[in-house]
Amino acid sequence: MKKILLFLLCVIVFSYADLVEIYRSQGLSAVKEKLEEQLTKEEYWKNYLKDKNVDYGYYESKKYLLITKKNLKEISLYKIEKDKYDLLLKDNVIVGENQGDKQEEGDLKTPVGAYEFTSKLTKLDEFYGPLALVTSYPNSFDKSLNKNGHGIWLHGMPLNEAREEYTKGCIAIDNPKLEKIDDMIEHDKSVILISDKNEIKASKDEISMILSFIFQWRNAWKDSDIDEYIKFYSDSFKRYNGMDFERFKEYKQRVFLKDEKKKIEFSNINIMPYPNSLNKRMYKVLMDEDYKTSSYSFIGKKELYLEVKDNKIQILSEG
Repeated sequence: MKKILLFLLCVIVFSYADLVEIYRSQGLSAVKEKLEEQLTKEEYWKNYLKDKNVDYGYYESKKYLLITKKNLKEISLYKIEKDKYDLLLKDNVIVGENQGDKQEEGDLKTPVGAYEFTSKLTKLDEFYGPLALVTSYPNSFDKSLNKNGHGIWLHGMPLNEAREEYTKGCIAIDNPKLEKIDDMIEHDKSVILISDKNEIKASKDEISMILSFIFQWRNAWKDSDIDEYIKFYSDSFKRYNGMDFERFKEYKQRVFLKDEKKKIEFSNINIMPYPNSLNKRMYKVLMDEDYKTSSYSFIGKKELYLEVKDNKIQILSEG
């Protein structure tokens, strides 16, 4: 279906006769190349997003979005529809005793960022209520900043006890609402954004820039063009394992010298505004990657953490 939609949208740019002529003279691969070229164009994505609401991001495979605003101590649950977000639930929550972004184990702070749910826990100590949804903190970007700690959950209130005033860093909600959230969502198709501020908003212009950026970056990667490829990265880039920009560049130079033919396909692209305590305009990209060369193959998740600054995008970290 996506390939059909891509073809129909690209007919706007290339006339049907043009595409037939390209096919007749150069073959099907040349038509595919022309169509895929459109994925690198901001104008294509702006047209594609024209009637879509992307206030809270762009999602191809995620279906549920939870937004926690620590300053207001509230959580909102949205169902991600094709062109909009439907508010399903809104309620008060309790967050970590200390203000600010979590940095280390035991600092009693709730992290700021964008996370997935990795598992559901039951049969817990009654302090945590009937269940807990475990978040992916620390994520790849957190690790690149040397943040540590673990066990950041969305959990309930103590059973048969008074409501607490603070947590040790988790997010706590009244038990009936937690159970309602658990019933409503699909855990592996949900994301949670945690912010210190009121607004977590994306823009169509930025989402369009990011989508075109992803495919431009992919093309430089496929072509083993190290000079073009490395331009997509910030000088302050750092991987989750501590590899900084210079070591990453040297590593990629060695890999690209092999000049292997690469298959790189992305699907299920999800782009979410990334709350952070660095005063940066950031987004997190989470997508499926299918990568294959003659000597190596990988099928799995790809994460990019992007900064938008001065109408330019750069990769701060990846996982």
